[in-house]
This record gives sequence, C-alpha cells and structure tokens, in this order.
Amino acid sequence: MAEPIIVTDDTFEAEVVKSTTPVLVDFWATWCMPCRMIAPTVEEVATEYASKLKVAKLDVDENPRTASQFGVMSIPTLMLFKNGEIVERLVGAMPKQRLMDKIKPHLD
Repeated sequence: MAEPIIVTDDTFEAEVVKSTTPVLVDFWATWCMPCRMIAPTVEEVATEYASKLKVAKLDVDENPRTASQFGVMSIPTLMLFKNGEIVERLVGAMPKQRLMDKIKPHLD
C-alpha cells in the first residue's frame, strides 16, 4: 500500500518539481477540518494510483515558504504537478470522483 510522502520546504523541489512522475500535493494543516475530511480520499488515491502518480502532503504551518511560493491562500489546496509545472489546482474538500475527474487526464 502506497502512502502519501511528507514533503517540506527543503525537500519539495527534489520530490515534486524534479519528479519524473506526476505528483499530487496536498497542502494542509493539522487544525484544518476540511483537510481532515479529504485526507482519506488522498490516501486512497495514493494507493490506487501508486504506479502512475506520487502523492505528497505539505503542512503549510511548518513549511510556509513553499505554501507562499505557490500562492496557497486557503486549505486544503491540492495541486497536480507534471514535469515540474502545475497542471491542476483544486481548492477545498471534494468527493473522490471530482478529484479523479481532474487528475486522470494528466496521467499517462
């Protein structure tokens, strides 16, 4: 079972920007209730699409530099990176099907 990896300000570029695999990044915080609501969905996606997609979580309170760099104003914010570029930006908790409808077109 693949689980989301934890990324930080220091590891973000290596794990996300330079990844040869698309990366879904969950920008979240421990106090955020909608973040907790979407967490099981994010974990399911990590498991089900492990061969095509890397899933990462970044705590915005502990890593403000990266959150600021990518303009994260509210959480949860999910960003899909492909070849180092943001190809999808989704804000707020959402059903798994809506999330996958946005992500699937970007997976090879």
